[in-house]
Amino acid sequence: LTISFASDPTASLGVQLASHDNGLTNEMFLPGYASVGGVPNDDVTKPTLATKFGVKVGDYLVAVNGEGFRRFPPDFPEEELEELAPPAAVEDLINLSSIIEEGQQQQEDDDAAENDNTETNDHDDFSYKPPSPQEQARQLKGRVIHPNSSNPGEIYDQLLTKIRQIKSQRDPSNPLVLSFERYMWDSRVHSWSRFLSARKGNVPEAMTMIQGHERWRNDFFPIDLTNPSLQQVMKAHAVSEVDIGESGHAAVVYIDFAKLQMMAAADSDLSMDVVQAFVVYTETLLSRSPDPRRPKTSQMVDLTGVNLKQGFKVNILKKLYRTFEPNYPETLEKMVMYPVPKALVSVVNAMLSFVNEHTRKKFVITDDLFVVCKELGWNLKEIENCGGVRSYMQKHLKHGLSFVFDD
Repeated sequence: LTISFASDPTASLGVQLASHDNGLTNEMFLPGYASVGGVPNDDVTKPTLATKFGVKVGDYLVAVNGEGFRRFPPDFPEEELEELAPPAAVEDLINLSSIIEEGQQQQEDDDAAENDNTETNDHDDFSYKPPSPQEQARQLKGRVIHPNSSNPGEIYDQLLTKIRQIKSQRDPSNPLVLSFERYMWDSRVHSWSRFLSARKGNVPEAMTMIQGHERWRNDFFPIDLTNPSLQQVMKAHAVSEVDIGESGHAAVVYIDFAKLQMMAAADSDLSMDVVQAFVVYTETLLSRSPDPRRPKTSQMVDLTGVNLKQGFKVNILKKLYRTFEPNYPETLEKMVMYPVPKALVSVVNAMLSFVNEHTRKKFVITDDLFVVCKELGWNLKEIENCGGVRSYMQKHLKHGLSFVFDD
């Protein structure tokens, strides 16, 4: 994402930058030393450059006017990357390219003139040839600056100083240009801190965990959504997506446990399809998280119609947990199990002894609909008007047409 200030050299980008030059182990996979930590709401009458160029939380600032401020070299050649600037901002980039090309042409002309004035001989074919201006620019943009462990924050300060210097010059021929990179929520850039937190800061254990997760992804994906038994689970709404919470609450993966148990009784081999459906919706909701650095989802296990004393097949939850816990650490906001009579809460807790203590603190086991709505951000009055949770779910179910196919 390339942002040019050519149209307004004095403009503000309109974001809050976060420093990643603190000497912390959770920064070791971050490509740069600053990222977008917040994008305040715009005044609609005066949109900022951040809005114009589509800047998002979690974008990493890696270069200023072609000078790299990177922690490690780019993973891919720049020509293979997709420019994320929207069409409305393309004109600025075209104008910027013209300025750069003029400067490069002038440099090439100067180099050619210098070469004409240099005496040549038979050995010139073997002499050192400096990189072209284009190659020099590429190398400078990919420049790596190693952090100073004895002086954390030094590189971040240098980056801010560079930005201020260019803006203060107000030179139309040298406008401020910021280069950002955007990474998916499950890239190592964003996921490393979650895995590190899950292993309480133990780097070797976190590295083992994230490598195991990457192997799992390679083996588990792609998922064949046309598989008839997987479609059976999705069409029955046994596992589905419900994204209706109030602002500030994570979207929910909804599990109709009674339907799962009924389907499992008819087909004992259905467990992998349940896990796949669960993963599909979990991945979908996490990918929509407004902050890829801290993606969150909640889970609602609807126990309506389940005999908790005799008919609670906890093995289904065990299989879901064994997939979720090692592969989606620190992404669970809440796990709500409803309705569970107060007299049976301790029984259900005992059945869930396989869940680690940290995750169990996020479990809410209740028979109080008010508590459910409070934890998930749902509308209590609407649920009551619908006649209960299941009817409320059916009203708001979101499968995504790409997941459920007609026969």
